[in-house]
Amino acid sequence: MQANFLESPFPEPTILDIDPTTPARYFNRELSWLSFNWRVLEEAENPRVPLLERLRFLSISATNLDEFYTVRVAGLRELALAGNVTPSIDGLTPAEQLILINANARELMHRQQSVFNDLNDALKDQDIYLLTRDDLTPEDTAFLDEFFLDQVFPVLSPLAIDPAHPFPFLPNEGFALALQLEKIEGKRSLRALLPVPAQIARFVALPTTTGQRFLPLEELLLLHVGRLFPGFAVKGNCAFKVLRDSDLELEDEAEDLVREFEVALKRRRRGEVVRLKLSANAPASLKSMIMQELHVTDDAVVEVDGLIGIADLNELVLDERADLLWPPFSPRVPERVQDFEGDMFAAIRQKDMLLHHPYETFDMVVRFLAQAARDPNVVAIKQTLYRTSKKSPIVEALCEAAEDGKSVTALVELKARFDEAANIRQSRRLERAGAHVVYGFLNYKTHAKISTVVRREGEKLVTYTHFGTGNYHPITARVYTDLSLFTCDAKLGRDATKVFNYLSGYAQPDSLENLAIAPIDLKKTLLDRIATEAENARDGKPAMIWAKMNSLVEEDVIDALYAASQDGVQISLIVRGICGLRPGVVGLSENIRVKSIVGRFLEHSRIVCFANGKKLPSKKAKVYISSADWMGRNLNRRVETLIEIQNATVKAQIVSQVMAANMADVAQSWVMDGKGIFTRDPVPDDVFSFNCHRFFMENPSLSGRGSAGASDVPQLTHSDDEGPNQ
Repeated sequence: MQANFLESPFPEPTILDIDPTTPARYFNRELSWLSFNWRVLEEAENPRVPLLERLRFLSISATNLDEFYTVRVAGLRELALAGNVTPSIDGLTPAEQLILINANARELMHRQQSVFNDLNDALKDQDIYLLTRDDLTPEDTAFLDEFFLDQVFPVLSPLAIDPAHPFPFLPNEGFALALQLEKIEGKRSLRALLPVPAQIARFVALPTTTGQRFLPLEELLLLHVGRLFPGFAVKGNCAFKVLRDSDLELEDEAEDLVREFEVALKRRRRGEVVRLKLSANAPASLKSMIMQELHVTDDAVVEVDGLIGIADLNELVLDERADLLWPPFSPRVPERVQDFEGDMFAAIRQKDMLLHHPYETFDMVVRFLAQAARDPNVVAIKQTLYRTSKKSPIVEALCEAAEDGKSVTALVELKARFDEAANIRQSRRLERAGAHVVYGFLNYKTHAKISTVVRREGEKLVTYTHFGTGNYHPITARVYTDLSLFTCDAKLGRDATKVFNYLSGYAQPDSLENLAIAPIDLKKTLLDRIATEAENARDGKPAMIWAKMNSLVEEDVIDALYAASQDGVQISLIVRGICGLRPGVVGLSENIRVKSIVGRFLEHSRIVCFANGKKLPSKKAKVYISSADWMGRNLNRRVETLIEIQNATVKAQIVSQVMAANMADVAQSWVMDGKGIFTRDPVPDDVFSFNCHRFFMENPSLSGRGSAGASDVPQLTHSDDEGPNQ
């Protein structure tokens, strides 16, 4: 098995005992997601990854799993409890899926604890210590007494549990200690609950002359139970964490979408418990009380022999220990923007520019809008907002533009899961500044990433447009790999304006020139292009598809890829996360291969290249970037964009640089087989293996080059009959 798809031949197909006309031709979505999270966890075990980055991967795997339960498992659980037996695309009922998920997730959690133990030992070797109460010195105890009274005690709410004091409500991700207490005089027993406040760091830093030492907050609380329940002694205790159903449901006929979401967010806090993580060997009486009060059954309880709340370990990824982190990396400012002294409009006027984040700084997107806000020649700005940072510089720029009298329209998507509250706050702020705030469709999420700036230049108005594959979020843009296309092409400007009119006025575009959008024609465009490749293969022409996305589960698209493979189209897919397609199966998908890249940065860009009668790469290829994964929700129930790239340099950058490097990656690549199993080649420490993230950090993008030109920028592929596009 070789992960280098650029040079290696297609592997021998796998013989599987499945009927290609049945649901068995698909792989289960939920199990595929769990497989992705296993790959994340395995990065925590990868000795090539710096120690604290391995700890970060462990934390991410735990955060991912918690969210998976509060959303996906919660939804399946509701279906199963309602007696719903509608199968998923692979033929499994909700109840059948829950059984498989539960077994896999329990094994995953057990592995997380094992990895944590190994990393904890490695941290000790680096003078980073996670202590227990038994490890404390008298000096530590004195420090913690003062710290507890000053920093923790005022926030605590110790709660007795008896007929006069009912069991309190614990919100989603609520973490608490259950205590079995006994009065020192009189031997009267008492059960109590001590919620662990989320407002205080989970790990308390202790004074030390060398290294770093930390005590978990729950250990500090147990150390000071006597201050919280004077006269009582602890006879038993356990820790537990609650995960609740966080899958929002909206009324179909909500009169006020904003108000409906504000109410729904309050409902989310009170969702039913879908998983209870509990200390192993908890006193039976406490365990029984907790389960009874939270209304959970044995199948929802996970007994944890180790640290509950592994997600909190991200607090121990210490900036001051740079020796245990990835080497520093500073994103580049594109040379062309520097040539024009930071003037984004001048740089874009010269020719289209594609930035590859985080290798090229996302600050250019912020600068584009900030410059527009202050430019007296700019008359209008339109912007979609799906996820933004808490103090978003993009929202700041839009507010500034609106306050300056410019026409500003902001499409704020309230249905961005877990960011709904932040988006409501942003929309209120934009309205106060004088912007037109619209919320799109009730039944469709608006996931498209578009900005337009209309600027008066002489006697005409010029539309500058930005299309992105990622969110307008400066924080996540530091670690997500995404593409940003800047253009003043009039056709794309008209297309973007029609999309905004569709979002704000429900005016469905009658003719788009270089753009396809979901839910109207994006899926049809993909299916048509796949069918064209299949026709080319039947006619004996070169037929290839290269595609990159986060998830692939849409049945019609998968079946179209299967059919194209059977006609001879060579299909190479890079799917980071969920993949419902079975690659390399005899009689089904011999000409399809799939790999996933998991490494320093989170692969997030969506790209698809169709050979169009020539061998990839070629100037004749059809090349697209998109906001959409190939999932039912994205193609059928969201507003998404698929932008055809026609600029020659940008096309060469996408095919011969971005896609080629992803295809050639070995160091971070996992290859999927027809059974849904991902494997990667073990690489000895003394052997160099190509790493696409390293390549992008070291080499500038083609279309961002300035006066130096693009000829000296490394490209990994060339056409057989054509040199690199300039």
